[in-house]
Amino acid sequence: MKVRSVKMREAHTQKGGRASFCSVVWDQQAQHLVTAFSSGVSVSIHNPLLPSAAPKILRHHRDGVTALALSPNSTCLASGSVDHSVKLYKFPGGEFETNITRFTLPIRLLAFNKKGSMLAAAGDDEGIKLINTVDGSIARVLKGHRGPVTGLAFDPNGEYLASLDSTGTVIIWELHSGKNLHNLKGIAPDTGVDISTMNVLCWSPDGETLAIPGLRNDVVMYDRDTAERLFSLRGDHNQPICFLCWSPNGKYIATSGLDKQILIWDVDRKQDIDRQKFDERGVCCMAWKPIGNALAVIDVMGKYGIWDNVIPSSMKSPTEDIPLQGKNGNGFLLFDEEDQDNSVSGSLSDLGENSNGEFEPPSSRKRLRKHSLSKENLDEDGEDEMDLYPKVEPHKKRNRSVKENLDNVNVGFRSTMVTSKTKMQDAFQPGVTPVQPGKRRFLCYNMLGSITTVEHEGYSHIEIDFHDTGSSPRVPSMTDHFGFTMAAMNENGSVFANPCKGEKNMSTLMYRPFSSWASNSEWSMRFEGEEVKVVALGASWVAAVTSFNYLRIFTEGGMQRHVISLDGPVVTASGFKDKLAVVIHASDCLSSNDQVLEFRLFNIQHGTQPLRGRLPLTPGSYLSWFGFSEEGQLYSYDSKGVLRLYTSQFGGSWLPVFSAIKEKKSDENYWMVGLNTNKLVCVVCKKPESFPQVVPKPILTLMNLSFPLASSDLGSEALENEFMMNSMHLFEIQKKMEEMVNAGLDASLLDDDAFNLEAAQDRCILRLIASCCNSDKLVRATELVKLLSLEKSMKGAIKLVTALKLPNLAEKFSSILEERLLNEVKKATETDLKENSFAPITFTSDTLPSGSKASTQIEAPKLSAPLFTKKNKTQEAGKDGNNKTAMVNGSVKVKQTVGDETSDKKGKEEVQSPPHPHSSSIKSTNKHGVNKSEPSLVPSTTRPSNPFLKSSIK
Repeated sequence: MKVRSVKMREAHTQKGGRASFCSVVWDQQAQHLVTAFSSGVSVSIHNPLLPSAAPKILRHHRDGVTALALSPNSTCLASGSVDHSVKLYKFPGGEFETNITRFTLPIRLLAFNKKGSMLAAAGDDEGIKLINTVDGSIARVLKGHRGPVTGLAFDPNGEYLASLDSTGTVIIWELHSGKNLHNLKGIAPDTGVDISTMNVLCWSPDGETLAIPGLRNDVVMYDRDTAERLFSLRGDHNQPICFLCWSPNGKYIATSGLDKQILIWDVDRKQDIDRQKFDERGVCCMAWKPIGNALAVIDVMGKYGIWDNVIPSSMKSPTEDIPLQGKNGNGFLLFDEEDQDNSVSGSLSDLGENSNGEFEPPSSRKRLRKHSLSKENLDEDGEDEMDLYPKVEPHKKRNRSVKENLDNVNVGFRSTMVTSKTKMQDAFQPGVTPVQPGKRRFLCYNMLGSITTVEHEGYSHIEIDFHDTGSSPRVPSMTDHFGFTMAAMNENGSVFANPCKGEKNMSTLMYRPFSSWASNSEWSMRFEGEEVKVVALGASWVAAVTSFNYLRIFTEGGMQRHVISLDGPVVTASGFKDKLAVVIHASDCLSSNDQVLEFRLFNIQHGTQPLRGRLPLTPGSYLSWFGFSEEGQLYSYDSKGVLRLYTSQFGGSWLPVFSAIKEKKSDENYWMVGLNTNKLVCVVCKKPESFPQVVPKPILTLMNLSFPLASSDLGSEALENEFMMNSMHLFEIQKKMEEMVNAGLDASLLDDDAFNLEAAQDRCILRLIASCCNSDKLVRATELVKLLSLEKSMKGAIKLVTALKLPNLAEKFSSILEERLLNEVKKATETDLKENSFAPITFTSDTLPSGSKASTQIEAPKLSAPLFTKKNKTQEAGKDGNNKTAMVNGSVKVKQTVGDETSDKKGKEEVQSPPHPHSSSIKSTNKHGVNKSEPSLVPSTTRPSNPFLKSSIK
């Protein structure tokens, strides 16, 4: 076998020529190589493409750096040291972030889990700390080793952690329970006190096999679930193996021994295929290149090199057919939160633990594997195999041939079953930012103001600020002794809640009004064994949703009014006046990794639930904001940047009214704050940041709402979007007016808003008609003219197509106008006959607008052509209930003439009403010789009907 030489470069200078353990890691894109050594305080970031360039040096430790770890998305670097500290840095910039934990003895090992939500740290203390990378808290300490821990490896599938100590004992831990599943004593070499080498162990990329250095200078493979010995790799190592690592696809493994040589193994064939010898120094650490056929090595003297073309070209590349794994989350890795599908609220997804410390056992991968076996195989495995978690005692040895056959039939089935099952989204509070050690963060940020907190000397300091400082009350700051993690606020007060902290510390809910006539108006509630997940505020009520799936409603004074059981775990909640909207999980995640959410809208004052249904999300996304606009409309915003509005159209639907992708600004993230009628209010964050900092104060940005329309063949997407927006808003206004009338309220105040929207819609439609004519889309122009509301708009459309020399289209428009006028006059006549029983007279086409070709005999009172003026305010006050209903149905609306930009405002307020049958009319003749009657000046209590309402369009 040909022996090649790896060119070594000095990464760190060893003082006195003393051998020390050194570390080397690649980043995800193989653009950087990071090295450290235990005899120096520096961490070096190298550019492997420019090996002669000086590396970036990080010096933040006070003693030797013994461990390195890079997060899966390569945005966070962790280092451990003899100085007992673990530090975090931004990567690749190298900016120091925080000291995430400390030990009492030197640290030897660090490891991130596959999703980056957890960091394991261990060393001479014999205890393994599992650190929640979301908030820097210690999730659990695993104790069971009797010597310094020298090897750590997270199971890629997220269920187990394997650890190895200097005495050669291996322990396999179940993460969600912290249980010691397997304790394998003395199966690896005893390294004693030699700190220049490390006993290590490593899971295969598919998580099925654990590789451990053996006692016979070999590598022994152990089964994932049963911890049974499978086979060993034994070759030309004549001294114990001190380091090993799998290739990215799990086809090969590299081993380094105390005999100063590296062997490359083909695992399937169980034989070594290449080697590299070192004359004077032993290699203590290695790392396969994530993308490419290369291996980075570093020796005990601080020199590193890259072994290129490790695998012969005639064999499969080490990066080919990499096993599929679940998408990486980011956890605490706030340096790149562009994709947070699996760490929405910063949960310890691999622990099965939420961010508040409550453990929820996930489905065991072992149980999932059982379902893929045939009935015969289940019987053969025995009862022990049906346990939810593997037992400590040795299991009955499996039929390996059966297992291999199953693998051959279902290639990759076992890995995809686990990784395709995304964790259900954890509960979150709208407007809350994640915990950042040592920094202020928002407990609440909305359209009214913000609530901020910062930890100081063991307690938190809370401040409440309003955006409008002139009209808002001054609220004194508060010392937080409970450790509140969420809050909500409105004009009347604020509510706070904290999670459970341990067994004795109960979850607390506290309400604090901004002003009160009573001296002791603040109140709190405690929950034993129950944890508050989300809080919300409304008009004179406070709501909290708990871990028991209870929706608890309190009065503003603290009286407990309602306790409602929800159908699933809560995701979020929001309040507005009498409305409370709650989002819950309708079921587990789909096989496509999509969340299945349901929303419920409650009316607290009336004790009703007017709305309930599924909450749509963009495929592969999670809910990131949920709440009401300033007008009380319900909106949702997902992690893919799509904003949706709930409307009662089509029996209740969610309309996508904004898409961050359509903004075409790839370097920006939008952090939702709130909405008004036409604008989205957000904070624009430059990527990779996804949320704002308290300091400097966030700048609010207004974004126009727009539908994600397809590219139109007219090239008029802006006009089409305006048309759809106007239609949506007009529908909502008319719906609200109808609800007010049905409730016996005066809806006339909204009439002006509806009138202005209809006029704006007509202007938009006329511009669209012009675009259609220019693009020869005449059928589309005919469809549009039927949507016009005003008579003058119809005449303007006829003028437009006449000027564009489209006589056929002009004639079509004229016939549409005539037909609508006749239909409306018939309706008005029938209404008057029913209400007044007037004597019948003959109605002819003379009363129609000029140019009309139709002539019809109708028994009705004499009526002039419909009048298009706004009603007088004095008439509005005289309306009775029937008139209000008629107004909403379209029989009393009056339209403003579109395009009459120079008309006098006073003229718009003139009152014109149809002549009373017993009053006289003044006849006049226009230039075409057509008679038209002017209205009588007799006051009328009814408003003339408008034939151009959308409700009358056929």
